Amino acid sequence: MQNNMPLNSQSRAPLRQLYRSSLSLLTDLYQLTMAYSYWKSGLADQQAVFHLFFRKIPFANDFAIATGLEAVVDYLAGFHFSEEDVAYLATLTGNDGQTLFEPDFLDYLQQLKLDCDVLAVPEGTVVFPHEPLLRVQGSLLQCQLLETPLLNLINFPTLIATKSARICAAAGDEPVLEFGLRRAQGIDGGATASRAAYIGGCAATSNVLAGQLHGVPVRGTHAHSWVMSFDDELESFTRYAEAMPNNCIFLVDTYDTLEGVKKAIIAGQQLRESGHEMIGIRLDSGDMADLSISARKLLDDAGFPQAKIVASSDLDEYKIKALKAQGAQIQIWGVGTRLATAYEQPALGGVYKLAAIQDENKQWKFRVKRSNDSIKVSNPGILQVYRFQQDNIWLGDVLVNELDKPQLSHIQWQNFGEQNLQIMPVGAQGQALLQPVMHTGKIVYQKPTLPEIQAYAKQQRLAFQQQQTKKPYPVGLETNLLKLKQKLMQTNN
Repeated sequence: MQNNMPLNSQSRAPLRQLYRSSLSLLTDLYQLTMAYSYWKSGLADQQAVFHLFFRKIPFANDFAIATGLEAVVDYLAGFHFSEEDVAYLATLTGNDGQTLFEPDFLDYLQQLKLDCDVLAVPEGTVVFPHEPLLRVQGSLLQCQLLETPLLNLINFPTLIATKSARICAAAGDEPVLEFGLRRAQGIDGGATASRAAYIGGCAATSNVLAGQLHGVPVRGTHAHSWVMSFDDELESFTRYAEAMPNNCIFLVDTYDTLEGVKKAIIAGQQLRESGHEMIGIRLDSGDMADLSISARKLLDDAGFPQAKIVASSDLDEYKIKALKAQGAQIQIWGVGTRLATAYEQPALGGVYKLAAIQDENKQWKFRVKRSNDSIKVSNPGILQVYRFQQDNIWLGDVLVNELDKPQLSHIQWQNFGEQNLQIMPVGAQGQALLQPVMHTGKIVYQKPTLPEIQAYAKQQRLAFQQQQTKKPYPVGLETNLLKLKQKLMQTNN
């Protein structure tokens, strides 16, 4: 896999601009109580490694699209506890009414500066269960404090980008517009969803704030209320054309849809006489397939073969596929609620697990989270993911423990859920997916532009869909890592 995204673009507005200068309290209380306990126990500076990953691909898809790294970088770059933050923490009490945190610990937090190493999969990368999307290495206290915010910043956008990719795949070459702000989960839920949907393949959003904050292209015309503000539907169209001659998509289903199309044609003819062209019409209800076929004929017969038919109304990939199967004449798809809210699956389920910790002699000890549910068993080590290709075919992804310094040629591994060992064929090339983002507390990641991320995500999707030959896609553990995991599963530690 080649990561061809340019890394020299400038950042747009940081995440902190939307809220406040400090986001260190974007966390669960237990992260702070554990941090305090590490500090009290003399363990705060003990080196540790955590991995952020998910266990199941959302929407029964074949892959997910890693998204949210830009917000992670903004968060890491601005991490600090402000005077206001520690003043609030000083007010928190336990069940005995006494303060949770002593003043010396709060002073420690206020002076705390990140010195972690963070590696991440580039935004837009096709990823699979159990593969680290982020690897965090640093003091135990700092790594612990990063758990909740990193999960918050990665889980939701990865979910939405994956849903967007499914919807855009169903639409084929026809553009998808994201219209979900009014039903999104709050301000940042809307803005984050719009950005992630664009990475997943959407052409634009209705969300103007997402345009300002993230550079997502914005699109929109008028609603039913505009039409209902006039006594006559035709007048509403002509008045809108007079006001916005370069942005005319007429919503035609306020009353009688096909009569609305005929009136839109009259408004389009008047618009043409003034030197402008009607972009098209929008259908928002009724039998979309039948109405679009009839509307297409009316538009073509009236001399508007280039006018687009836009469809909206609770669309998703399933409805788009069904409409296409019925021969619907729709060229642009407006998708709102079911995309921006990840309607059928509202959470990715990403987790953040300790995988290695140093002892007092600076020797690494590896950790596994065990469970009777095999999917919840974590992987030990300081992990890297290698994606192997040969002749432009993706052969599989292999997790390795970097301390083993594995030889990539003829690498042996075992796929998750299988028993037999695999051997990578001669000539296969492995590409490391995790790339440096922060080194000893300094950001080393240069953000690509949003269009570059979208283009990279599209290249990744097409590479997987066109070149991948095995289902499910092979992902597993290198044999030394597999043996380490099996050994740890048999111990009591």
